[in-house]
Amino acid sequence: MKTDVLASCLMLLAFADLAHAQDEPIATDRPDFVESSLTVGERRLQVETSVAWERDGDADAYTTPTLFRYGLGQAWELRLETDGWQSIDAPRGGGISGVSDMSLGLKYHVASELGGASLAWLLHVDLPSGAREVRGDGARPSLRLVAEWELSDSVSLGMMPGVIYDQGDDGRRYSAGIFGVVVGKAWSDRSRSFVELALPQIAHADDGGTVALLDIGAAWLLSQDVQLDVVYSRGLNDRSPDHALGAGLSIRF
Repeated sequence: MKTDVLASCLMLLAFADLAHAQDEPIATDRPDFVESSLTVGERRLQVETSVAWERDGDADAYTTPTLFRYGLGQAWELRLETDGWQSIDAPRGGGISGVSDMSLGLKYHVASELGGASLAWLLHVDLPSGAREVRGDGARPSLRLVAEWELSDSVSLGMMPGVIYDQGDDGRRYSAGIFGVVVGKAWSDRSRSFVELALPQIAHADDGGTVALLDIGAAWLLSQDVQLDVVYSRGLNDRSPDHALGAGLSIRF
């Protein structure tokens, strides 16, 4: 009896390893601004974390952006996102630091395609849950649509329009647009790079203005479930950070 139980357990483990080996390679929402249209898969957990540096004028900011994704089914995933530990060093204005706000979200991968595009909806709400020094004001919901096209065997195009309902320092609510477009190039089965225009905020000057960034980056698969990446961002106007760098690690369980 013990031998039969042991053999059954070994067979189950072998089947589980085979199922994971047949998985598609990990698809991450980083390092580009435009999210992936794919979900992580039923009952799969994916952690995407990084360290990031940003310079705006004389001020330096350091964060540890992290995203947790859990598959509620083949088409749905639950998301928990944060900038992690945030530290801002301003030579003339002192420094502040603390744990950043949390964002709760859902992603829904649309089964049908539109014009050959893979589609997904993302609904998030940023919560005023961080340390007092870096906490945002009120709950800030956002809605985004991701569309991805495979232009060839190695070139892809992604677009992400959206809208966020935010709150300014004066307590006044306002709506802002979101937009990103990215072109990706796969160099092999394990390496890819991208160039991207990212507009995380499109708003009136009284509401903080428009933030516009040019991003370039690359990612490497260490295995089907592990990815390393790097990204560099250059601000395109006075309301955007001058420079930013990030390096990330993503793992699927």
